[in-house]
Amino acid sequence: MSSIQKRKFKALVADEVRFFRSWMGKPLSMGAVSPSGKALTKLMASFIDPEDTLPIIELGPGTGVVTKALLERGVAAERITSIEYSADFCRLLEKRFQGVRIIQGDAYAFNESLAGCVDGPVGAVISSLPLLTQPPNRRSALISAAFARLQPGQPFIQFSYGLNSPIPPDPDLFSTSHTGWVMKNVPPARVWVYRRTH
Repeated sequence: MSSIQKRKFKALVADEVRFFRSWMGKPLSMGAVSPSGKALTKLMASFIDPEDTLPIIELGPGTGVVTKALLERGVAAERITSIEYSADFCRLLEKRFQGVRIIQGDAYAFNESLAGCVDGPVGAVISSLPLLTQPPNRRSALISAAFARLQPGQPFIQFSYGLNSPIPPDPDLFSTSHTGWVMKNVPPARVWVYRRTH
């Protein structure tokens, strides 16, 4: 193993340990015991248009695996604003991703967390929040707040380990679609995409 491979491996193990410790402290706010895998994060990022110029809001970035996938897709760092609840993760994200705006705040308080940082419309919302640990009305309130910033057709992207949509369907407000299972992820997950219909 080369020195570069060793450094990457050590960083990966450190992230797993950091993530697991956070999960032990607050399992309902984390929703997973380890960061999402590369196949899943790449799939999530594939729904983002790198040529667009509107801001992208990332919810619950954790150690930054989805942030990294967005940058690898070609999304400009300056377009990404990430809302993270954990102060420890915020410090880690600020070190790793120069140019990405990191907000320590509550993603469920969507507008309050973005106030003074991102005003006006956004191009996409991409979420790693453990929505299924929250009551349906809180999930619906979150997506309603996000859709108030998204134009019709623009995506709210969410991964989930569950069989059913993590956001209660509302055909009058948005369309719902999902990918197949990403079996390389542990545990397997799929990506749900919600788009405003009008």
